[in-house]
Parts: sequence; C-alpha cells; structure tokens
Amino acid sequence: MKIDTNTMVSITEANQNFSKVARLVDEYGTAVILKNNVPRYLVIDFSKAESDSVASDEDIVSISKRLITQNREAYEVLAK
Repeated sequence: MKIDTNTMVSITEANQNFSKVARLVDEYGTAVILKNNVPRYLVIDFSKAESDSVASDEDIVSISKRLITQNREAYEVLAK
C-alpha cells in the first residue's frame, strides 16, 4: 500500500482535530494516523471500504488457477 505523506496525522492532532482527518479522507480517500511516529491506524471512506473488501471474480479465478498449478501434485494424490 502506498501512503501519501500529505495524509499522515499524529494521533494527538487527530484527537484534537478529527475534522482535519475527515477532510483528508474526503480529499485523498484515506488518512493515516501515526502513533509514536509509526503508522498505526488507517481511516478510509466507508463506501470505499465496502468495495475494497469484495474480491472481483477475476481475482478469485486467477488465485485459484495459481494455487492449483502450485499444488497440482498434492491435489492429484488427494484425488486418488
């Protein structure tokens, strides 16, 4: 995941000015809240979260094909 440095906010600043975090999410789609200068929390637009959580059919098919290719020998043994 690529993180835009413009979307990083300290946890103290997020606590004191959450509307800034909300504006960042509106503008960039995400905001990263830092705790002890380490990315700790990711705030994303709710509608984007729902669409990102569902894998497309193409993704599932390509992953399935890759797993079958990688584990063909095991599948053949199990099929006996």
